[in-house]
Amino acid sequence: MWYLYGFVLLAGIANAVQPGQNSTLAKGLSQPLTAGLVVGVGAALSVLIIGLMTRRLAWPTYVELAQMPWWAWFGGLLGGGVVIRQLLIARQIGAGAFLSLLVTAGVVTSILLDHFGWVGFEVHPATLWRLVGSVLMIAGVALIAVF
Repeated sequence: MWYLYGFVLLAGIANAVQPGQNSTLAKGLSQPLTAGLVVGVGAALSVLIIGLMTRRLAWPTYVELAQMPWWAWFGGLLGGGVVIRQLLIARQIGAGAFLSLLVTAGVVTSILLDHFGWVGFEVHPATLWRLVGSVLMIAGVALIAVF
């Protein structure tokens, strides 16, 4: 299972590169949010192609739809919000500040999600060391943003 960490590291690299690509696309188009549509189509095509290749793509059944919590359907909206922020903000504050804020906010939020078992996560208590790690990340963001 160790290879999965490699895939996550690659996703982290992509997460650092993507804001620059997206904001450059937005800058080059007459309307910056048009770039968001290009990004969305690219993401949809990626999921479609991989889903078809791996045969892991199927329409949900009525039972699946009925059992799904209402909030589970809004992940795409949150992802769209991230892309919009990339398009409109990343170039102005820089890759380091943008991604460090994004990742640190995600880590701090994830500690809360884990601690309370919100949005489908298993409960993992917010231990002292997890809290210390989040404080260190916040300090790191401050250093990156200031210097």
